[in-house]
Amino acid sequence: MSTLTSTAVTAEPPAVTGRRQPLHDWRPEDPDFWQATGAPIARRNLWVSIFAEHVGFSVWSLWSVTVLFLGPAYGIDPAGKFLLTAVPAALGAVLRLPYTLAVARFGGRRWTIISALLLLVPAVPMTVLLEPGVSYSTLMVLACLTGVGGGNFASSMANINLFYPQRLKGRALGLNAGGGNLGVPAVQLVGLAVLATAGAAYPRLVPAVYLPLIVLAALAAARWLDTVPGARNEPGALREAARDPHTWVMSLLYIGTFGSFIGFGFAFGQVLQLQFAERFPTPVDAAWLTFLGPLVGSLIRPLGGHLADRLGGARVTFWNFVAMAAGASTVLYAARERSFELYLAGFLALFVFSGVGNGSTYKMIPAIFRARSADAVATGQRDPEAAARWARRMTGALIGIAGAIGAFGGVLVNIAFRQSFLSSGNADAAYLAFIGWYALCFAVTWVVYRRPRAGRLANV
Repeated sequence: MSTLTSTAVTAEPPAVTGRRQPLHDWRPEDPDFWQATGAPIARRNLWVSIFAEHVGFSVWSLWSVTVLFLGPAYGIDPAGKFLLTAVPAALGAVLRLPYTLAVARFGGRRWTIISALLLLVPAVPMTVLLEPGVSYSTLMVLACLTGVGGGNFASSMANINLFYPQRLKGRALGLNAGGGNLGVPAVQLVGLAVLATAGAAYPRLVPAVYLPLIVLAALAAARWLDTVPGARNEPGALREAARDPHTWVMSLLYIGTFGSFIGFGFAFGQVLQLQFAERFPTPVDAAWLTFLGPLVGSLIRPLGGHLADRLGGARVTFWNFVAMAAGASTVLYAARERSFELYLAGFLALFVFSGVGNGSTYKMIPAIFRARSADAVATGQRDPEAAARWARRMTGALIGIAGAIGAFGGVLVNIAFRQSFLSSGNADAAYLAFIGWYALCFAVTWVVYRRPRAGRLANV
């Protein structure tokens, strides 16, 4: 396997133009080039990428709101509904690595067009087939297909990473990620609007809203995106990263942060209806609150990166997991005491801290390899230039692997809720599992990155 890098390609400066024409000259690290030519092109590509990724996230999250429409006429029990929200997370996780590699293989502009149009594969049949009488197996296939939207995040991040100089990558990738994550509450607001106006009898209207947006995303990519020259997949980078223990440590932590965000985002509406059925007798009652958690989690993500810059990624991540364990404990206590207000506050805290953790764990990854490359230079194992190249190579590979594995956390969250409701009729066992996972995460963060000892990585 491989990871994505770019090589500056130089030609005559007049060849660099804005729309539709190839970028024959791309030197983002050159301050004069960046100021005069690169920055406007990069900004244009960033905003189009945010829109396309946002639509992709919305399609990926369609079933978080669709299940609220599936009343008694569909004959699906709560366990079956949790499976319908688990399978999109599974396919989205599987597709993240190949989508990352596709950027160099097909070019950023072309792949964004293709990946946008692939969103029609689930959206069109959902618009046609969602009605009472449709078989559960058909619904499972449709739910699984929405996983293609989960791959869009990986390719979008890989593509935008090529446009920006090192000093500006953090902000650009934060905006790109945050704009994409907002697709989760956006689709839930669309679902709320449909429920409030047309009623629960018309679930097909939710994917129908996205059909023109999908086409618009593809057209915008065709009109305004560029392809960075020299992008290539470095042979062996993913294999090398897979042998590195830090890859698996960070993947575990990312399951706890992003996995929680996407898993809770998919399951929140169902859990509210099941946990407090007397308060939410109809889907529209739950939909009024479903979008709040994903919204705050998306908006808060850049704060995690900012805090990590100031305080250190491992420190922020450690205390963040302590806070997540406290939030899950609050939710468990509130569920047992039937305190809805405390329950909602605890769940919103989980969304907030999952968002903060998304930002802080992503900041830890390059810091790990910067620290290790600095050690290699200090001990004479690598020269500075080779060490910097190695750090960038491993950072890209680890981000790709951790992003894919972290998305599987969304599957685990929905399976945990399903098994808990099946076995005991409540979600207490799921909350206990979450508390245990967050405790494992903050313990691992302490032992690997925070515990005072000789050889501890500096500034992680």
